[in-house]
Amino acid sequence: MMSLRAVGVSGGLGNPLFGSTQSSPAPLNQSGSSFKLIPSNFGGIWGQRSPKRGNRGAVVAALQEGGTGTLTGIVFQPFEEVKSENFMVPVQPQASLARQRYADECEAAVNEQINVEYSASYVYHSLFSYFDRDNVALKGLAKFFKESSEEEREHAEKLMKYQNKRGGRVKLYTIMMPPSEFEHAEKGDALYAMELALSLEKLVNEKLFNLHCVAEKNNDPQLQEFVESEFLGEQVEAIKKIADYVTQLRMVGKGHGVWHFDQVLLHEGDGI
Repeated sequence: MMSLRAVGVSGGLGNPLFGSTQSSPAPLNQSGSSFKLIPSNFGGIWGQRSPKRGNRGAVVAALQEGGTGTLTGIVFQPFEEVKSENFMVPVQPQASLARQRYADECEAAVNEQINVEYSASYVYHSLFSYFDRDNVALKGLAKFFKESSEEEREHAEKLMKYQNKRGGRVKLYTIMMPPSEFEHAEKGDALYAMELALSLEKLVNEKLFNLHCVAEKNNDPQLQEFVESEFLGEQVEAIKKIADYVTQLRMVGKGHGVWHFDQVLLHEGDGI
């Protein structure tokens, strides 16, 4: 059994193929009209009005009843595609509902980077404590290293939030105890501490490269973008800033110049 469905009108206003006179399509059973059936690639057949009415005839599609063919075709069938196992919502109570295309290796690498950031924060906090002593009393350096410690801790927390966002599980590993003494007979404590900070920032940068490589290896563009936008650019800025401080401390030596350098750090951002 067939049913006829109109899909277009050939006498539309301004249609260069059928003239410029506007008219409504004649009823399908109107006398004086006839149709011929033409095979169709869309699951049915075409019915075309014969040219008895000149170039104002209507074009209709005669699809088999229950046919699924259309002129445009369907490229996305969400209610069918979501039935794939890849998109099923987990029912296990301990399973993440948000996790998708997040490899175990990426999850482990993020946890390792969390440990790196917390370890760096721990070292900087020890440096802050050292320069804040009453027998060292370099308040500018103490301020700088305290801010650095807080920044690294914020990085760790940012990674933890991302881990949860992707459906991973945060694992906090043991942090090695940092040294508490930073005096250096040849360089002095200020230069020695700043060179240590520069080496530490380069190490953190290298670990971020490794994390990015793991994301690339596992075809995870979202993790790659996160590392690039949230960490890599900022890391370059930190390395350049501390490298400048190392150069300046090398110029002033261990004497009175260290105190002046410390005062610059202490009042940095005060508008002085």
